[in-house]
Amino acid sequence: MAEGATLHSLPLFVRLAGRSVILLGTGDAADAKRRLLERAGAVIVGEDADAALAIVAVEDAAEAEAAVARLRARGLLVNAVDRPALCDFTVPAIVERAPVLIAIGTGGASAGLAAALRQRIEAMLPATLGALATALFASRDMLRTQFPDGGARRRAIGAALAPGGTLDPLVDHTGADIAQSLATPPGAQIVAFSIRSIDPEDLTLREARLLALADRIYHAADVPSAILDRARADAERVVGRLPATVLPGLSIQLEMRA
Repeated sequence: MAEGATLHSLPLFVRLAGRSVILLGTGDAADAKRRLLERAGAVIVGEDADAALAIVAVEDAAEAEAAVARLRARGLLVNAVDRPALCDFTVPAIVERAPVLIAIGTGGASAGLAAALRQRIEAMLPATLGALATALFASRDMLRTQFPDGGARRRAIGAALAPGGTLDPLVDHTGADIAQSLATPPGAQIVAFSIRSIDPEDLTLREARLLALADRIYHAADVPSAILDRARADAERVVGRLPATVLPGLSIQLEMRA
């Protein structure tokens, strides 16, 4: 993503169980969307019904455009199959390890690319990933007791889930004891490194992981937003140098290499 660029879409997971969704059209594309909506528990209704979302799977271009215009006039968000220019939202390719869902979208650029990525990611993830997520959810109260400070809790979980960590999500952790898998993180960590390029794809795996875990980032004014966007949205960003007294958690000093 270039410096200053914005997301073309905001990924959201929408709970549709028991909720009405309009589906227009017939044929293979409409059938595929019907199966997906039914898996999500949606109630599929016709155009005149009340709904929050609509999917138009109509082959004729003029009919599809007219249907989208009618539905939008009612305030509905619309997906037009194979017509990205008419879409308010797109339907991603999905990898499921319930309750974990991974969605891959291309903004309508290529469904084939999204499907290929889904297949690659599917092969990487152990079948027990959902069980790990369920175990972490069941351990929330215990983790709050073990790590009363929210920042310390997040850092401990992040370290355990990191590559090679005690709860690395790409490894089978059947029967793992969540409490014993998490070590108390150090009170304050400082990491400094220089960026070689304005392209975030040039970050090393270590640098990308540190940015994702950082509580705060102290950075030079010339560090591009595309790099800073690799950090958590709630991580504090400060233009300048590390203060004399560093706060608990992971602080990163980030500069551009000359």
